[in-house]
Amino acid sequence: MDENKEYLEALVKGSNSGIRKIYDQCFENVKKYIISNGGQLADAEDVFQRVLLEITIRYKKENFEIKSDFKGYLFIACRNSWIREIKRSKKRVTSELKTDLIDGRAEELAMELLEQKRWELFQEGFAQLSAKCRDVLKLYFEKVPFSKIMNVFNYSSETVVRQRVFKCKTKLKEIIKKNKNYNSLKEL
Repeated sequence: MDENKEYLEALVKGSNSGIRKIYDQCFENVKKYIISNGGQLADAEDVFQRVLLEITIRYKKENFEIKSDFKGYLFIACRNSWIREIKRSKKRVTSELKTDLIDGRAEELAMELLEQKRWELFQEGFAQLSAKCRDVLKLYFEKVPFSKIMNVFNYSSETVVRQRVFKCKTKLKEIIKKNKNYNSLKEL
């Protein structure tokens, strides 16, 4: 059994040792990210626990496969959840009125799932690109200056880098749009 499947099965079965292993190997990075982005230890624990629960529920329901590294997948899911939490807290207005949190949470969970599925679609498409395109786009997404990308790949000018980035992004879009799940995951 591969490591991703092992982690997912540990979550579904509630295996204490398996879940402990996930915490030991993954929580520290999530905690560092959340604390360095305005959160507290309690926020990191909440986000991590919530995302593990969401992954568990989704795996039970869909038996999906994580095509990338589980640790990276979990980190991205936690990061996205924390970003949504920050945005939501900025929009929050204090009110004396009681609101029905269940409906709001259901919508939030649906949006988190949709976002995660979009990320998986992106990763699937990205994996289908040529190795050189993946390498160029990785640097581009990391906001490495075109001048440095030019030197890494021995391109003759920054214009060539821009053209290569454009062609690779266009190819990625084409691959993603051909995916059978694309239409159901487009913006609502």
